[in-house]
Amino acid sequence: MESIGRRCRRAPALGLALGLALLLVTALAAPSAWALGERQFVRFEAGAQSVVLAGQGRAAPLLVDPFEHAGVRRAVADLQGDIALVTGARPALGQAAGSADNVVIVGTLGKSALIDRLAAEGKIDAAALRGKWEGYLIQVVPNPMPGVARALVVAGSDKRGAIYGVYTLSEQIGVSPWKWWADVVPARRATLAVAAGTKISDAPVVQYRGIFLNDEAPALTSWAKEKYGGFNHRFYEKVFELILRMRGNYLWPAMWLPSAFYADDAENGRLADEMGIIMGTSHHEPMMRAHAEWSRFGKGPWDYSKNAPALQDFWRDGLRATRDYERVITLGMRGDGDEPMSEHDNVDLLQKIVSDQRAIIERETGKASGEVPQMWALYKEVQGYYERGMRVPDDVLLLWCDDNWGNIRRLPTAAERRRAGGAGVYYHFDYVGGPRSYKWLNVTPIPKIWEQMHLAWQHDAKRMWIVNVGDLKPMEVPIEFFLNYAWNPAAWPAERLPEYLRLWAAREFGPEHASEIAGLVEGYTRFNGRRKPEQLEPGTYDVVHYDEAGRVEREYAALAERARKVAARLRPEQRDAFFQLVQYPVAASANMNALYVAAGMNRHYATQFRSTTNDMAARVRALYQEDARLAQQYHALGGGKWKHMMSQTRFGYTGWDSPLRNVLPAVQEIDVPAAAEMGVAVEGGARASGAWGVSGLTLPELDELSKKPRYLDIFNRGRAPFDFRIEASQPWVVLSEVKGKVSGERRVTVDVRWDEVPPDAPPAVLTVVGANGARVKVDVPLRRAAPLAAANAKGFVETDGVVSIEAGHFARAVAPEGRSWLTIPGHGRTLSGVTTLPVAAPAQDLGQGMRLEYDVNLLRSGAVAVQVTLAPTLKFLPGAGFRYAVSIDDEAPQVVNVHADESESHWAKIVSDGAAVFTTQHRVNAPGRHVLKFWALDPGLVVQKLVIDAGGLKPSYLGPPESPRL
Repeated sequence: MESIGRRCRRAPALGLALGLALLLVTALAAPSAWALGERQFVRFEAGAQSVVLAGQGRAAPLLVDPFEHAGVRRAVADLQGDIALVTGARPALGQAAGSADNVVIVGTLGKSALIDRLAAEGKIDAAALRGKWEGYLIQVVPNPMPGVARALVVAGSDKRGAIYGVYTLSEQIGVSPWKWWADVVPARRATLAVAAGTKISDAPVVQYRGIFLNDEAPALTSWAKEKYGGFNHRFYEKVFELILRMRGNYLWPAMWLPSAFYADDAENGRLADEMGIIMGTSHHEPMMRAHAEWSRFGKGPWDYSKNAPALQDFWRDGLRATRDYERVITLGMRGDGDEPMSEHDNVDLLQKIVSDQRAIIERETGKASGEVPQMWALYKEVQGYYERGMRVPDDVLLLWCDDNWGNIRRLPTAAERRRAGGAGVYYHFDYVGGPRSYKWLNVTPIPKIWEQMHLAWQHDAKRMWIVNVGDLKPMEVPIEFFLNYAWNPAAWPAERLPEYLRLWAAREFGPEHASEIAGLVEGYTRFNGRRKPEQLEPGTYDVVHYDEAGRVEREYAALAERARKVAARLRPEQRDAFFQLVQYPVAASANMNALYVAAGMNRHYATQFRSTTNDMAARVRALYQEDARLAQQYHALGGGKWKHMMSQTRFGYTGWDSPLRNVLPAVQEIDVPAAAEMGVAVEGGARASGAWGVSGLTLPELDELSKKPRYLDIFNRGRAPFDFRIEASQPWVVLSEVKGKVSGERRVTVDVRWDEVPPDAPPAVLTVVGANGARVKVDVPLRRAAPLAAANAKGFVETDGVVSIEAGHFARAVAPEGRSWLTIPGHGRTLSGVTTLPVAAPAQDLGQGMRLEYDVNLLRSGAVAVQVTLAPTLKFLPGAGFRYAVSIDDEAPQVVNVHADESESHWAKIVSDGAAVFTTQHRVNAPGRHVLKFWALDPGLVVQKLVIDAGGLKPSYLGPPESPRL
C-alpha cells in the first residue's frame, strides 16, 4: 500500500478522490494527529497483530545499526524522546532486541546490516527504495528476526530518506515539527500502534527544498545572541532539526553583517552535514563564502575586473573549507552588499566569472564540474544578463526568482526545461527593499503560495525551491506549507487548500477547534495580503465610501474576538503555542488596522469639526500602546523564551527602509467650543451639514432587493451635550432611534418596511432637529424591486450605479476540450480567484471561446466601464504580455495586455495593492438583462473581481461590495 502522496503523483484525479475518501475515513475514526496530507497509520488503540509502539506503560525498543549514519541515529534519539513525550514511556535505544513482541527497526539501505538483511530475505519492499532520492519505507514486518514477533521497519534509500521516515513517524504519533520552535504540546496517549499490513513509501518531487534566514536583524539576531551567543552550532542545531522534521533538506544561513556561517563557528558546517542538511549560500554569495567574510578576509575591492586573483583565492578557500560537506555551490557575482555590479559591467565579464569559478571547482574537487551541484540565481538584474544572451553550461541549475513580493518573474520555456541542470525558484515571505520592506508578520496567504508554486511545478522548475523566511518565527505556517507542497505538489490540488489549514490546526491544537483556528489563520493572512502592515496608512481604506474602513476594522476585530474565545477554551499548556501561531498575529494585525482606520477617521472628522476628532486621536495613541503590550506579552512567553522576536519596527515608514524606531502616526486635534452645535453626515458623504453651506443631505438609495439599511451620523461640534429628534415624512421609514442625547456622536440606521410602501410612494424625508433648534433635512430615495421582476431580471443587479461581482460567482464557465476553469479558494482580496488549467498550456484565441459569463441587470443604457481585478501576475515567460478580453453581450471582445505597462511605478502599485486593476470602456443599448464575459487568452492569469461602473463607482481600495444577485 502506498501513501496518498505517491498515488497522487501517478494519477492526480484518482489521487484526490482516494485521498479525500481516506481522510473522511480517518476523520470518522477521530485521530487528532497525522503528517499533513498523509494517510494516518498510527492508531491510538492496538488491534490484532499490530505493532504496539507504546502501551501499558511500556514502549517498544528502537533498534539502529551502530554503523548507521550519525544523522539517522540522532533522529532516532529524537523519536525516543517524542514517544516518551506522548506516552510517558521511554523506549530503549540500541542495536539488539533480545526477545520482544514489538520493536522498531530504523536504518538506511546499504548502510544498516539490519535493513539489508530484511531486504535480502524479501521481508521489506526494497524495490520501493532503490534508486530514490530521499525515499523512505515504513512497513510492518512479522517475525523480522529470531525472538521478535513483529517490527515496524523505517528504512531509507539514503540518509535523509531514513531521517524523513523517522520524523514522519514522530508526526504521526502527534508531535509537531514546531514542538520546540512554537512550543506545540502534543496530546498524551496511552497507546500507539501500527496495524498489520501497513506499508508506506514516499519520496520528494522537488530535489532541494529549503529556507533562507535573511533580513534577520533586529529580531532573530538579538534573540540568537541572547540565547546562544550568536548564530553558532547550538542555534543551528534547532534550525536543522526543524527543517528535517518538515522534510526539507537545504539552507541558506543567516548572512546579514557580521554573520558568516562557516567562519563564525567551525561546528556549523560539520553539524549540518552530520544531520543531513545540504548547505548553500545566497544568490549573491558565490563559492560557499558569506558576504561578511570579504570584509574580514578579502583583499582589495569586490570587483572582478580589477581584483580577480584575490577573489579567486577567496573563493578557493571557501571550497576548501566545505570540501567534506554536502553543498550546492552558488555561481556568479553581484556588486558588494547585494547590489548590482556597476553600469560598465557586462555579460562578457559575468560569463568569464562563471567560467573561472567552474575551473576552480574542478581543480579543488578533482571532479568534472558537471558532477558538482551548482546553481546560478537569476535575481533582479542578473535575469537581464540571461535575457541578453548570457548562458551557463547545461548542468548548472537555473534558479529563477520572484520579484521579492511573491510573484515569479520568469519560468523555464519548453526548450529550457530540457537542460540537465534543471530549474528552481527563489521565493519570498519577507523582503528588505522597495517599494517598502515587510518583515514583521506573515503576510503571504497559502493560496497565493500555491498558485505561484503550482506555476513553477507545472513549468518543471522543480530542482530547487527555496524561500526567504526572514526571522523564521513569524512565518511558521507558510514555511511548512511551502516545504510540504515541494515534497509532493500533486497531493495538494487547489480544492484541498482549506483542508490543509484544518489538518494543520488539528495537529497543533486538536480536532475540536480545528475549523475555527483554520478560519482565523486563513482570515488574517488574507487580510494582511490585501496590504502589508508596513504599507498601511491612514487613508489606505476609504473612510467615506462603502463603509470600507469600518468594514475592514470590524472584520479584523471579529477575528481577534474569535481568537480570544478559542484561547480561553484551549488547555493551558496549549496557549503559548496558540498565541505565537494564531492569536498574536491576529490580534496585532487587527490592532494595527484599527489604529490606521482611527487615524483616517481622525483626519476625516477634523474636516467636519467633530468634537470626536480628539477622541480618535486618543484612540490612535491607545492602540499604539496596545501594540507594545502585545509584543511584550509575546516576549514574556515561556519565561522570556522568545524575547526580541517581535522587535521588528512596523510604524513610521516614510520610504522603503524600516525606521530605526516605531513612530506614532500623526494625528490632528482641534479646539472644541463649549457650546453645543449639531452636525449631520450621511453614509457615503464626505461633507456634513453646517459646513461649506451644506443644508440638505441625501442618503444613498435604499434598495428593496438588497434590503440594506443606510445610516446617518448626528454629531457634536461642541462640548455641551444636546438633545435630538428625527421626524420622518413617511410611516414606513424605520429608524434605530428617533430621539436621544448627543455628547460626541450617534449613528442612526435608516431602513424601510417594504411591505408597507405604496407602489407610487415618493421618497421619504427625514428632519433632524438638534441643538438650538437647528434643522437638517435628509432625503431618503428608494428603488423598488418590482421593475426588475417585471423585466424577468436574473443574476447580479446594479445598485448605487455599479454591478460588483466576485469572479468565482460566474453563471457559466465555458472551456474547450482539454482546458478547464479552476477556482482557487481564498486567492483574492475579497473572496477567491479563478484561473485556467493547464497553466502551462499554449495561449488561446477568441475563437476557442474560453470564457466566464456573468448575468447582470443594468438600470440604464449608454456608456459603462468594466473594471477587472487580477492577481499581480508577472510575465513569467518571454514574449508578448499576457492577455484577457472583456465583452458585454455580443459585442466584439476588447483585448487587454496586462503587461503593456512595464514601468517601475506600475509594478510598485500592483505589488503593494496585491492586485492589478484594468478598465475597459463599453456601451449598452438598453437597460435590463445583459451578459458580461471574461475571455481567457493567456494562461497564468487569475481574475478576482469584476465591476461594471454605470456611473456610480466611488473611490475605494477594495472596490464596492458584491451586488445583490437574483
